[in-house]
Amino acid sequence: MIGAGGHGLATAYYLAKVHGIHNVAVLEKGWLGGGNTARNTTIVRSNYLWDESAQLYEKAMQLWEGLSQDLNYNVMFSQRGVMNLAHTLQEVRDTQRRINANRYNGVDGEWLTPAQVQEIVPNINLNSRYPVLGGSFQRRGGVARHDAVAWGFARAADRLGVHIIQNCPVTNIRKKNGVIEGVDTGKGFIKAKKVAVVVAGHSSVLADMAGIRLPIESHPLQALVSEPVKPCVHTVIMSNAVHAYISQSDKGDLVIGAGIDQYLGYGQRGSFQSIEHTLQAIVEMFPSLSRVRMNRQWGGIVDVSPDACPIITKTGIKGLYFNCGWGTGGFKATPGSGWVFAHTVAHDEPHPLNKAFSVDRFYSGHLIDEHGAAAVAH
Repeated sequence: MIGAGGHGLATAYYLAKVHGIHNVAVLEKGWLGGGNTARNTTIVRSNYLWDESAQLYEKAMQLWEGLSQDLNYNVMFSQRGVMNLAHTLQEVRDTQRRINANRYNGVDGEWLTPAQVQEIVPNINLNSRYPVLGGSFQRRGGVARHDAVAWGFARAADRLGVHIIQNCPVTNIRKKNGVIEGVDTGKGFIKAKKVAVVVAGHSSVLADMAGIRLPIESHPLQALVSEPVKPCVHTVIMSNAVHAYISQSDKGDLVIGAGIDQYLGYGQRGSFQSIEHTLQAIVEMFPSLSRVRMNRQWGGIVDVSPDACPIITKTGIKGLYFNCGWGTGGFKATPGSGWVFAHTVAHDEPHPLNKAFSVDRFYSGHLIDEHGAAAVAH
């Protein structure tokens, strides 16, 4: 297993727990959970439009709801709800359509009127340049503690015999006659019959080592947090039109994010323009926050596929598997991603929940256009 972030550690855990495969080595070039797992805004939801996405994320949600007990580690999963605002008549129609589709798939969701939005979020400005016409609300959604998720999966996998090797960069993926032989690392060669890659924004770099090309692009995605303030945002509020979202951590920090930077790159910094645009949007919705100071800002590297949906797949090289393309929506899928990827690696065939997410869809044309459906795939 290459990559000791949330998805990689979850995959290793479920390989050991569900499939009885304990001779697993998780290789990490840096430190455990130090990549995108440590560089996100921790939102958890499953209210996606298309059947394939909704069913995969709903499996993740069900695992989230029992994860602390399963891992015997408090991942601080807080089901405070996730609200998606609608600012135009078209957004109202699209949002109501998504709620109906969610209910059809057994995913909870409800439509809120502007008055109901105000009741849940008293300090929101409903009549800014982007008037709030309503919104969807998934009460089972919320946030979790990102580092607790990584450490919870790591400790649980370790108890089952999984080896986690930090500061061990992979420098080459060896193959012979189309079959995996192992990987070269900074600590030497490791022989393996199966190699599973879960490295988010660096997926194309690892794919290049294996001589294959993936339909993904790597973009910076940045977020920022404020100084701690008294509790004032009691749920997660997301807006596609304004293109910003906000929640409040248990420490009191306001956690703020938006969309990806438009340029390609591997820098974990981001740009001032995105910060300015994001904070402008937040102040539009919450004028009372205009004087709150920002504490720090960071960037992650996200891997975006053409349809903004993940790639969980076997490859043309026997024994090589990739889990990538999660874009800006990877954290919320962590347990579900690991669960289906472990099945794919263990049985050399996809689970029904991730069969539609094979890389083959980009040849067949059976895309899952969640980006087009939601305008943003957070």
